[in-house]
Amino acid sequence: MKLKRFIAFGLITLMALVLLVGCTQQTASEPEAPAAQTEPEPEPEAEPELEPEPEEEAEPVELLIGAAMSLVDVVEALSEIYTEEFPHITLTHNFASSGALQGQIEEGAPIDIFFSAAAGQMRELEEQGLMYGDSDIVVTNTVVLIVPADSDLEIEDFADVALDTVGLVGVGDPEAMPIGRFAQEVFTALDVEEDVYDKAVLASDVRQLLTWVEMGEVDAGVVFMTDAITSDEVRIVAVADAELHAPSVNPVGIVETSSHKEEAQSFIDFLFSDTARAIFEEFGFTMYR
Repeated sequence: MKLKRFIAFGLITLMALVLLVGCTQQTASEPEAPAAQTEPEPEPEAEPELEPEPEEEAEPVELLIGAAMSLVDVVEALSEIYTEEFPHITLTHNFASSGALQGQIEEGAPIDIFFSAAAGQMRELEEQGLMYGDSDIVVTNTVVLIVPADSDLEIEDFADVALDTVGLVGVGDPEAMPIGRFAQEVFTALDVEEDVYDKAVLASDVRQLLTWVEMGEVDAGVVFMTDAITSDEVRIVAVADAELHAPSVNPVGIVETSSHKEEAQSFIDFLFSDTARAIFEEFGFTMYR
């Protein structure tokens, strides 16, 4: 009886194992359900490229620069470089003695920028309210005594101009020209003013002085260093002690009546650039700062 029970229990266990194995194989053979496919997100539409707006061309502007005769060469060189960078600005020049330019500005001449050979004329215009804002000193110059290149006169000092061996002497009008006033101050400090001015010929601008000496029409003349070095026809024989005359500086400023103050300031800013410094030094000037 016990044997029958044991056999029955074994059959039941065997059948359970068979059923279990079959279920496991069926589960393993069933294919996995495919993963849910997600639809690709649509690519954002590219924004249309905007064409750059054309730059507006600057309106043409003409500036009139009133500059001292001693600045002719350097101002022309500076203007050429400046207008290459700012082609819409045309620079025209009015070269004359600083005193003459002062008078023109006082009479209402349409000058935009005043570039003087001395501080005195600029200061007087500022005191009259004829200049816009404050002027700036750009460069300094040197006062020199020159003779014709082939001169055999023994002149080694400004005081020698008073000697009887020296005939006519070319000097600037001290009432109108900074170089004339500087010369007068030097001769006065050396106590030879009366002897010198008894044989002096007054010029209206420094380039006239230079020409007189080149042509031998005077035995000696007083000019700026920057004028003297432009000519092979003259020889520098003496350099004035800076303590004998007022500072030889070149201030620049905007005239109050100018209609183009922004452009005028742009040119003045350029005068203090490294590019302008090199040009000034090439022409014999020394930067003030």
